[in-house]
Amino acid sequence: MDFAAASHFAQTFGLALLIALFAAVLLYALWPGNRKKFEHAARTPLDDDNADNGKD
Repeated sequence: MDFAAASHFAQTFGLALLIALFAAVLLYALWPGNRKKFEHAARTPLDDDNADNGKD
């Protein structure tokens, strides 16, 4: 296998791998069961009950 063939193989399957990973992350982020988890994570920085206000 010469360099050109190895390069083509790596580029082709690298692209396919990245597309598959992108699709998996997109499905995870948009899955309806994860909505509550993401909404809670979005509200956490604004929640005064969880802030320690720099006190030790």
